[in-house]
Amino acid sequence: MSDATTSSVSNWNLPNVLTVLRMVLVPLFAFTLLHDGGQSVPWRFAATFVFVVAMVTDKVDGDIARSRGLVTNFGKIADPIADKAMTGMAFIGLSIVGDIWWWVTIVVLLREWSVTLLRLSILSRVVVPAAQSGKVKTVLQAVALTGLCLPLRQVGDPWHTVGEVLFYVFQAALAVAVAMTLWSGYEFYRDVWRQRSTLRST
Repeated sequence: MSDATTSSVSNWNLPNVLTVLRMVLVPLFAFTLLHDGGQSVPWRFAATFVFVVAMVTDKVDGDIARSRGLVTNFGKIADPIADKAMTGMAFIGLSIVGDIWWWVTIVVLLREWSVTLLRLSILSRVVVPAAQSGKVKTVLQAVALTGLCLPLRQVGDPWHTVGEVLFYVFQAALAVAVAMTLWSGYEFYRDVWRQRSTLRST
């Protein structure tokens, strides 16, 4: 879709409403996850539900915008910000309650926000299409964070052992997600550098 067509589409459409909803869900998610220090089983389930809803709207709003020609400049800016705000809150919240190491959260957030801000700053001059590694990274993060939001270590017997095992399974999934996050970040910066070099030589 051309810039002219994009600018002619009204911002009042379903994809943008879903994007704004995802932004509104961020503080609600933080409240439910951190309630009682993250030790409440019902509140952790509530946090997981809110996070899943946010992840679903992230997928749905993009699909609707592209299929119905509802891509807008607002959506291009707000959608990645809403996405990074929710996943960022999940990393921070899970670090606060002790389920993710802080250094992991810091590394991931530095990568995510640096890529997002750079992508937005060069949006009108350099177009870097979403790479397959970035899509895989998003799925892996969503799976790992959803699992770690669950009250896996808070449940009592007879589910305690199962919860412990699942907790470490999702920790392993998180490790893979972090590795893919760093790799996709490298690919993004590499592609930006190549395109900028091409533009300067033409």
